[in-house]
Amino acid sequence: MFHTLEKRIAEAFASRIESLYGIAGPAQTEQPKQPSFGEIALPAAFQLARHLKKAPKAIAGDLAAAVGAVEGVAALEIAGNGYVNVRLDRGYYASGLLASEASASAGVGGKIIVEHTNINPNKAAHIGHLRNAILGDTFVRMLRATGHNVEVQNYIDNTGVQVADVVVGFRQLEKKSLDDIRALITGTRFDYLCWDLYARISSYYAEHPEALQWRRDMLHSIESGHGDDFAMGHLVADAIVKTHLATMWRLGIVYDVLPRESEILRLQFWATAFDLLKERKAIYLETEGKNQGCWVMPGSAFRESSAPEGEDDSKVIVRSNGTVTYVGKDIAYQLWKFGLLGKDFHYHKWHIYPNGHEVWASTDEPQPQSPRFGRGAQVYNVIDSRQSYLQDVVVAGLRALGFETAAENSIHFSYEMVALSPRTCVEMGIELSEEDQRRPYVEVSGRRGLGVKADDLIDKLIEKALDEVTSRHAEEPEESRRRAATAIAVAALRYFMLKYTRNSVIAFDFGEALSFDGETGPYVQYATVRARKILLKLAERAETLPDFHSALPMAAMARQLQDEDCWQSLLTASKAGSAIDRAVASGEPSHVARFAFQLAQAFSGFYQKFHVLDEPDPEKKAFLLWMTDYFRMQLESTLAVLGIEVPEYM
Repeated sequence: MFHTLEKRIAEAFASRIESLYGIAGPAQTEQPKQPSFGEIALPAAFQLARHLKKAPKAIAGDLAAAVGAVEGVAALEIAGNGYVNVRLDRGYYASGLLASEASASAGVGGKIIVEHTNINPNKAAHIGHLRNAILGDTFVRMLRATGHNVEVQNYIDNTGVQVADVVVGFRQLEKKSLDDIRALITGTRFDYLCWDLYARISSYYAEHPEALQWRRDMLHSIESGHGDDFAMGHLVADAIVKTHLATMWRLGIVYDVLPRESEILRLQFWATAFDLLKERKAIYLETEGKNQGCWVMPGSAFRESSAPEGEDDSKVIVRSNGTVTYVGKDIAYQLWKFGLLGKDFHYHKWHIYPNGHEVWASTDEPQPQSPRFGRGAQVYNVIDSRQSYLQDVVVAGLRALGFETAAENSIHFSYEMVALSPRTCVEMGIELSEEDQRRPYVEVSGRRGLGVKADDLIDKLIEKALDEVTSRHAEEPEESRRRAATAIAVAALRYFMLKYTRNSVIAFDFGEALSFDGETGPYVQYATVRARKILLKLAERAETLPDFHSALPMAAMARQLQDEDCWQSLLTASKAGSAIDRAVASGEPSHVARFAFQLAQAFSGFYQKFHVLDEPDPEKKAFLLWMTDYFRMQLESTLAVLGIEVPEYM
């Protein structure tokens, strides 16, 4: 509603500017510095003053007079040295909200592909992976809330170095056979076992550099697509992916398709991309220097070199031994995402989530029936900022091939790392040096085995939330308390990962995340539970919600909204759609998290001021009940975009 009126006002002013002064273009709107100045401000007069050589205040007066009456606007006022401040018609505004509370549009633009999570399938997911998955999932929810068609991909690098290292560990350190691995998968927490094994083989390489030949040999075996080593790599990766999907499901995160690197190789995706790159001279065979024998993309392929300082800005695409680098396979994959490769995967149904959602995985074997994936108009790759250079190489590859539109629509959705507060490290049993204890945050390393597994973190959060819930609701059944605790724990984790801007390094802290006060997920949940409880108490009194449409005509809305606190509360609550639109435009989920907090604060103020159920005046009570219900709906829908459920009680 707010966005609709803002657009209507901007268009009215733009039309008058063009008719009066012959200047075409949009009229910008701003938020007034103080609520008492109105709801919308237009600085157009300042922008026109230099061109017209006239005082901004006089121009503002002329514009306001020319625009005249605008539907939904109570007054246009000249303020300061030339602002036009807009006061909305409060009764009109509230009646509009009551008449149409759903604002999401449908079928906006072409398909958007969001690729996120992308955990190497060699060990358990850790806390850093959670930031990727939560950011990606929330961005998907934001896009869908604004009417976009979104496909969620989780790329599985099942032929890479990390998988090869774990298989080397099983073969060389553990002396395991295929049958041994099958038994381990069914009889152990396999992703945790592989976590420890990966740390062991990494340490072994450090102490025995000659053993790196095992890795090189294993990579060749896995990429060949046959033999026992390939079979073991496939078995390990598939088992780990299943654990990753289960971990992410705990946070409400699902996928549509799992494109796998093994099929990129076996279906000749890379070979096709390689031929294209050579044909269009996007890469060349280096004949001298350190990259001799490699196929290289030159620095001239970049608009601006983004290579790390001190490094050669050319990039090896194919090594001298014939193996393709990550970035080479990523170029092939990106071409497929846009439907530019001339090839497609086959797909088989990989998994059905408890809510019935199906996730498909790529295969090289033809299937009788399956959906079609890829062919996106825009592609967002959620990858941490340390991969910015490689993402730039992928885009440079698209440009070098002549796919300029695809390059422009390839967006690196980057983010900084997540670390742990020293206090959280202690609570998770991680031993810290004295130096680490003095740091504001502690970095973790999966390769060194130092880190927090995602499931351990979630379990610990649930345990802590359960203690709090039990202290408040000991009379409730254990299953009910655990459900509430799980919802609170997930809210704490998701909100903490989302409230910071993507370019911020964050240090996760249990106490801060789980607090029921301040800018946290549980605080927003608590406000929502409060709103629900008011409506539940109404039912307990054998009362029902009135028919708001008949009980609150426009005149009644206008009367009730003379209360400035009510009006500001309603104005805040009604801006959910605008907040999500802005967050999508900026690619910044933190804007939605911040709005959710502001919305909860607004409801808290409303709750403290008005005793809804005890209000004696029938019209005012109907209005306060409508406000409560409207807050509830806005809180619930905003939390849904953040991937947060509302518990029955807190």
